[in-house]
Amino acid sequence: MSVAAQFSDLYGYEPAGVWAAPGRVNLIGEYTDFNEGFVMPLALPHTAVAAVAKRTDGVLRLHSADIDAPVAELRVDDLTPLSKYGQGGWAAYPAGVVWALRDAGHPVTGADLHLASTVPTGAGLSSSAALEVVTAYALNELFELGLNRQELAVLAQRAENVFVGVPCGVMDQMASACATEGHALHLDCRDLSIRQVPFDLAAQGLRLLVVDTRVKHELGDGAYAERRAGCEEGARVLGVSHLRDVAYAELADSLGELERAGADEKVVRYVRHIVSDDHRVEQVIDLLDAGDVRAIGPVLTEGHYSLRDDLRISCQELDLVVATANAAGALGARMTGGGFGGSAVVLVETADADAVTKSVLAAFDEAGYTAPRVFPAVPSPGARRLA
Repeated sequence: MSVAAQFSDLYGYEPAGVWAAPGRVNLIGEYTDFNEGFVMPLALPHTAVAAVAKRTDGVLRLHSADIDAPVAELRVDDLTPLSKYGQGGWAAYPAGVVWALRDAGHPVTGADLHLASTVPTGAGLSSSAALEVVTAYALNELFELGLNRQELAVLAQRAENVFVGVPCGVMDQMASACATEGHALHLDCRDLSIRQVPFDLAAQGLRLLVVDTRVKHELGDGAYAERRAGCEEGARVLGVSHLRDVAYAELADSLGELERAGADEKVVRYVRHIVSDDHRVEQVIDLLDAGDVRAIGPVLTEGHYSLRDDLRISCQELDLVVATANAAGALGARMTGGGFGGSAVVLVETADADAVTKSVLAAFDEAGYTAPRVFPAVPSPGARRLA
């Protein structure tokens, strides 16, 4: 049964429309977004789909086809950050978007929503951002708010930061809102300028695999916030507003300055990762512009080592994916997303994809881990209306 038909069965009338927003996988640039740096995500074919109708009576009704729970009925005037629907659970994300829109002065007077998602949860593929963006995109059209995609992404980020309480950067929401098919999104997280970078791997005889380790992560548990605070402390000691302003050529001097100032060794590591990962995004852009796609593989692997050793957000399963894939002939691999589980990306020759996949599955079996889910990352379109 379609999401629209499910909506009709649930609420007793037809929705005004059906919208979709994708999850994303990040090619390179991790934890750089809240440092006003650079990232390069691409949208996945996996989406959150929402059938929606507006209301004028101040009632917000939310339901998910993926959760065995009744319709959540709220009043938009009662939505408060970090309240019952601001402390986790899927409903916090669409509810938070309604709160963020209204808090910004937009006249959202209620809605009925029914959602279904194929974005794996807890896999570092932005399932929450997909829920936020599809809600924002639908309400923007239904209430004729006139917001552009970047503005919707920023409001969706605000919903997650303030209403849900997760201090994420804006990359996930920007990728879900603004990605285009067949491209990676080069995003400057300072001014939100974007460049759509052609990323047709099939034409190059290549494939980008996503390996979902099925190890669940939870960004609200404090580890993400601790690293963000460490980055902010590093910027403060170095006298810059954000670590984006530390030039890669001056990294060694900046690290020495931190050490002389008595900065915690964690802060030194975090700064080293952020500045070097911003540089890796620039390296990947240069290689893609030059048509040398295969050469980005070692840059991906280098990025994983930085995430593992400096930011320390990897885990044994992610490290196993990277080591096994590279040993089996991959061009490069790294963990992607918030870490502590989730997914890795693996760049392979198309001819080697099956062999690399089998090697990773065998390694997980030998280690006694749950079998990972492996699928190709196909650069897909961002938020859109389906019907």
